[in-house]
Amino acid sequence: MLQELLELNIFAFFLIFARIGTAMVFLPGFSAAYVSTLLRLGIALAISFLVLPTLARDLPLPPNSAFELANMMGAEILVGAFIGLIMRIMISALQTAGTIAALASSMANALINDPIADQQSSTISGFLLTTAIVLIFVSDMHHLMLRAVVESYVMFVPGSELPIGDFANAIGRQVADSFALGLQLSAPFLVVGLTYYIGLGLIGRLMPALPVFFFGLPVQITVQLMMFTIALTGIMLAFIQDFQSSLGRFVQ
Repeated sequence: MLQELLELNIFAFFLIFARIGTAMVFLPGFSAAYVSTLLRLGIALAISFLVLPTLARDLPLPPNSAFELANMMGAEILVGAFIGLIMRIMISALQTAGTIAALASSMANALINDPIADQQSSTISGFLLTTAIVLIFVSDMHHLMLRAVVESYVMFVPGSELPIGDFANAIGRQVADSFALGLQLSAPFLVVGLTYYIGLGLIGRLMPALPVFFFGLPVQITVQLMMFTIALTGIMLAFIQDFQSSLGRFVQ
């Protein structure tokens, strides 16, 4: 085993690292702001080193010119970015659901610095994303993500022509699917919010002297938080099932 590793060339290692390292920049959990760059780099280097003996024999020979080398490395970076971005878009369904739920709960202005999305998000979005990352790692689903990156060498062979059009179509389709899933996950909050506003309007018409805004806002937040507590298990279960089925397209 050691002799085989010593005989492997540096070109094969860096060709593998170009794809895996780029994917690590986008993979959910691994790309979070609380994961240090050195740790992310170490994980990518370790995975590249472990899969090197298996993949090296199927890799193309080193090119003769610097242009061909840059073209090959650029293609590997593009494939890694594509796979990582697809998985990043998958988990963005929870951010969509949390944002819609926050709007329906009058908590859209309650923002936090979300380390998963690497931006300011509503408190509900941040909680959903953090819970999803915990569930992904607890259920060992992060192994599926890493396996999808490694098995991408079967779908996208290094040195071959990349289907750029298919990449664009896949990303567009995944964005649409993630938005639709986020809308479905936030449906309970939309129903409760619509019912609340209809009831608030009727109360305002029946009792014009009542300050319905100051009276109704605490009620709305309380009811929506109760709905969030009830629906949380179903939301996370539906997301995990969809996330696993989506990863199945990359894992054979």
